[in-house]
Amino acid sequence: MNLSPGNTVTLTIQDIAFGGEGVARLEDFVVFVPFVLVGEVVEAEITEVKKSFARARLLRVTQASPERVVPACRYFGACGGCQYQHIRYEAQLRIKHKQIADLFQRIGGFLPEVVSPVIPCPQPYGYRNRIMIRSQWNKPAQKLNLGFIRWDCGLVEDIEECRIAEPAINQQIKHVWANPPPKGGIKVVLRIPPEGWEVPEHSFFQNNFFLLPELVATVREFVRQGGARHLVDLYCGVGFFGIELADAVQSFVGVEYDQPAIRAARRNAAARGRTNGEFIAAQVEAALPELVRRFSSRATAVLLDPPRKGCLPQTLDLLRRERPAQIIYVSCHPATMARDLNVLCREGVFDLATVTPLDMFPQTQHVECVADLRAAPIPDE
Repeated sequence: MNLSPGNTVTLTIQDIAFGGEGVARLEDFVVFVPFVLVGEVVEAEITEVKKSFARARLLRVTQASPERVVPACRYFGACGGCQYQHIRYEAQLRIKHKQIADLFQRIGGFLPEVVSPVIPCPQPYGYRNRIMIRSQWNKPAQKLNLGFIRWDCGLVEDIEECRIAEPAINQQIKHVWANPPPKGGIKVVLRIPPEGWEVPEHSFFQNNFFLLPELVATVREFVRQGGARHLVDLYCGVGFFGIELADAVQSFVGVEYDQPAIRAARRNAAARGRTNGEFIAAQVEAALPELVRRFSSRATAVLLDPPRKGCLPQTLDLLRRERPAQIIYVSCHPATMARDLNVLCREGVFDLATVTPLDMFPQTQHVECVADLRAAPIPDE
């Protein structure tokens, strides 16, 4: 296929890849184009050509999908924060389900049937309780840009409001515009603190309060089904899961390397009268072996909520060796999750019972998943 940047092509969209780009083919050559839907016929301009694929910029939709809607945000298509505002919300959920099932089959080797339907967010707009505003000096215009990184380059798109952010966040954006940073290169984090929780400035907390109860209910049900008496909460942050699930187990331990987060977790537990748990400031790899042995692996569930990059290989090796009765894995990155679950399930050490996706990030490519793994019986037991 002889393609060059600047060529205009007509494409029929065949799929939506994880990340949000549409997939089309010219003969057998793959072309990725954003802001489209399956079945649409579009005109696009080639912007990049690689050995096995090309990328294109959408010029015009000549045959639109019935699932296409008018985006709610005036910055959509320039700002890189959202990928799916042009898609009816029910269709977004179906797209995400297929993407997750495909990833788990391709990367993890799991049957698509293991992935449950995506649990929708009750509020598809106005849900984010935390965003990051970036400042960048625009030399040609001799002005400071304030907003989000564009989808097509590293430049900042001016943003005066964010339609997926909570109203209180948008009031904070107005304050940033009225009191801008002194120069480019400064990031301004805007956050609504969760009611009743202490969260240090740089510690993690879920960005969607509206679907948070469903996330807790999903994890709680997995713990109930597994029957564990003890919970080891790894990468516990400010103690959210351990504290929320304390009444479902006899005892719990949270492990987190971030010491301000651990101090906050202890105060959060005390404020809620949770007296059957403790929090340890340590590397997961250092604390895990003793904790699993302390509680008896057969009676222990391990909850993993790692960073987007997933677990370290030594953590997965430890879990395979110690074989807790249950592992509950929470992740906002299905690809790294599928990779890690593939490692945990090798040689039949663990079995993947189910994966429940939750749409904690409507209008975007992102999705939260909770996986329930059970230790397979040892043959000579």
